[in-house]
Amino acid sequence: MRWRRFVAIGDSFTEGMNDFAPDGSLRGWADLVAAALARSAPDGDFRYANLAIRGRLFHRIVDEQVPVALEMKPDLVSFAGGGNDALRRNFAPEPIITRFDEVIGSLRAGGADVIVFRWVDVSGRLPGSKLILPRSRLLNEAAAEIARRHGAILVDLWGDDEFRNPLLWSDDRLHMSTLGHRRVAAHVLTSLGITPDPDWLTSPGRPPRQSWPQARLQDVRWAQQHLAPWVRRRLTGRSSGDTITAKRPTLAPFETV
Repeated sequence: MRWRRFVAIGDSFTEGMNDFAPDGSLRGWADLVAAALARSAPDGDFRYANLAIRGRLFHRIVDEQVPVALEMKPDLVSFAGGGNDALRRNFAPEPIITRFDEVIGSLRAGGADVIVFRWVDVSGRLPGSKLILPRSRLLNEAAAEIARRHGAILVDLWGDDEFRNPLLWSDDRLHMSTLGHRRVAAHVLTSLGITPDPDWLTSPGRPPRQSWPQARLQDVRWAQQHLAPWVRRRLTGRSSGDTITAKRPTLAPFETV
């Protein structure tokens, strides 16, 4: 099967942070997948929308993006959400999992093939790993079960140890680099039965090992540049996506990235 109408739903992971196209706009794994689908679509008839917005919590993703996606009547949808919730102190998994099941059921009932993810383990990259790791496992187990129940396409990033490579991540330690997004795109395309660029799954090797003082200095810089602003947003009730709109809010032709 070749898909003609692809809609991507989610947060910064799907928006494409921090991968940039040559013109400076955000790209990311979903755009890379869309480009491959466009090339394989019959008669070049392919349209793509990306509704994802950075910082969005799960329930807001569902409230704002899912109804819009359903109106577009896509034949392929990617849904990724809940990662921002898992970083919050008031994380409540049961309502998320219940609603996740309902959302995937609704998307499938609308006739779309649906992509869901077992997310990578970021607990070793961030403070609070003892909280983040079990939460990630819980959401990943739910994603696998919900995919099985509804016949969704499960992309298993959790099982790929290459995502432990620092070169697949940007300086903020939360969002992937260009290499990371390419690797996700390769996994998605493989799950869709499309052969990806083999370079996207080739390991870039590991960066040189840092000395203890170098690593601590890098930790201090990261805390100043990325952790402190994140904490300030939490304390003031703001989000990184408050002034952001979806980069591709309508289904439109999409050829290359």
